[in-house]
Amino acid sequence: MEQLVNFVIRPPRAKYDLSRDLLQPEFQLRNRRYQREDLQVINSQGHVLQCSHYMPIPMAEEKPLPCVIYCHGNSGCRADASEAAVILLPSNITVFSLDFSGSGLSEGEYVTLGWNEKDDLKAVVEHLRTDKRVSCIGLWGRSMGAVTSLMYGAEDPSIAGMVLDSPFSNLVELMMELVDVYKVRLPKFTLKVAIQYMRKIIQRKAHFDILELDAIKVAKKSFIPALFGHAAEDSFIQPHHSDLIYKAYMVNSCWSKSFSVSCLLF
Repeated sequence: MEQLVNFVIRPPRAKYDLSRDLLQPEFQLRNRRYQREDLQVINSQGHVLQCSHYMPIPMAEEKPLPCVIYCHGNSGCRADASEAAVILLPSNITVFSLDFSGSGLSEGEYVTLGWNEKDDLKAVVEHLRTDKRVSCIGLWGRSMGAVTSLMYGAEDPSIAGMVLDSPFSNLVELMMELVDVYKVRLPKFTLKVAIQYMRKIIQRKAHFDILELDAIKVAKKSFIPALFGHAAEDSFIQPHHSDLIYKAYMVNSCWSKSFSVSCLLF
């Protein structure tokens, strides 16, 4: 049972080397120079979050640029933002990446698959709001990071837009599906009892309720323009999770003329 609990709240922590696995402190793309500025942000629990902000050189403070915060997935880290940075920087969009609490090099013992990570994201947004080099803020989340973006976006409608890559719709439903995917031979009744037991342990250790981690409920309260993406052959988080969230998100489309949403399967 301890192994199953750790599968949720203490997956393998990403290890990386700053000099090897991140974009260099100064680098060039399409004949333009960019820099990586490393910094720390403190979350509401007092944990130090390790972060990086990618931006052009020189960066004129009188002309702020849009910023996209990259939110990594489970067992991920800020190094995962490199691909997004290579895409966005040439379009004059800066990129901010972080290790969520309990992930990568940041402080924190447990991962909460979006529940507490949304508070990490809030701390980062508050930091960027004070940065005169930043104008509007967008979110790009993958898997856990996509759920984190959804949960935070429902609370902060000032976010300009979101890219949501492979979010899960409901944590307990995902856990039930993974039993079938990995062919764990357990009767459904036994599995439900095990999940309830896991729920109590996770509440005690990581201080969140796995039954409350429901992206569909959150999506119904969101109005931020969003682009959903999901690999058609993803066997871990299957594509129908994005479909369910997308349909819940679309409920709001008739209430706001400025709302736009689309869903892609890759």
